[in-house]
Amino acid sequence: MNNSKLLLRFAGLFGVIGAILGAHMAGAGSYAFRPVHAHILVVGWLSLFAWSVYYKVFQTSQTLLTKLHVWTAIIGSVGLTVGMWLYMVKPFDLPQGLTLTFYIGGGVALLSSYILFFLLTMLYREGK
Repeated sequence: MNNSKLLLRFAGLFGVIGAILGAHMAGAGSYAFRPVHAHILVVGWLSLFAWSVYYKVFQTSQTLLTKLHVWTAIIGSVGLTVGMWLYMVKPFDLPQGLTLTFYIGGGVALLSSYILFFLLTMLYREGK
């Protein structure tokens, strides 16, 4: 599967989850999930969608850097949002150190994906 399609599918999944979470908050009249909801939509849906469009428009070559970017983006988006949910909402009785590690680990992976994307844009050459 190409990078664009893979990122697009994950973006769609995050969009559905974010919309369901927003509908739940509106129906329940509780905004406890607001930070998680916002990050699911911005990091998961918007960022992954934008990167999907980038790979479709610029048609970059399949390199180790592009693979690292795509997978750190996916792993980071999932890790950050799930970790944030586990840490802030505390749906299970998990040790705080574990949930914080998941949250921070996802954030570090996502930050890495943004840095890798920046490098990709700086190294992109027209016509390759």
